[in-house]
Amino acid sequence: MNVCVTATAGDLNAQVDPRFGRCQYFVFVDPDTMAIETMPNDAIAVSGGAGIQAAQTVVDKGVEALISGNMGPNAFQVLSAAGVKVVTGAYGTVKEAVEMYKTGTLSETDAATVSAHAGTGGGQGGGVGRSKGLDKQPPTTSQAQPQIKKGAII
Repeated sequence: MNVCVTATAGDLNAQVDPRFGRCQYFVFVDPDTMAIETMPNDAIAVSGGAGIQAAQTVVDKGVEALISGNMGPNAFQVLSAAGVKVVTGAYGTVKEAVEMYKTGTLSETDAATVSAHAGTGGGQGGGVGRSKGLDKQPPTTSQAQPQIKKGAII
């Protein structure tokens, strides 16, 4: 049985890449011998359809299971239709993820774990650094809540 693990580099000591469609590398592993074959993910730079293209790459390699941190709905559909088991929640190194899969710590999922386009970085980060610190300062008098004077008619 061969499995594929999404990774940040092309070896067993690389960290699991939590993204599938836009992961940096695919590491194909024989869990019995721990022999590997690696390939960069060509879908990482496409403007759209990265999950589908990455899924087709994995399917074409004939793997039985795909191990990743997360999985989008389009890629999940392609992999499931091809009979590839989808295993999510992986972390640590590629080697550790394969060991967790072999011992049953990681198991097959039956649905996508993120929404479409979740790994694109398209504004999901909240704009760090753009608030100019205004949200961290105490309110000025113009921002403060109005004070009601004693004896005022409301």
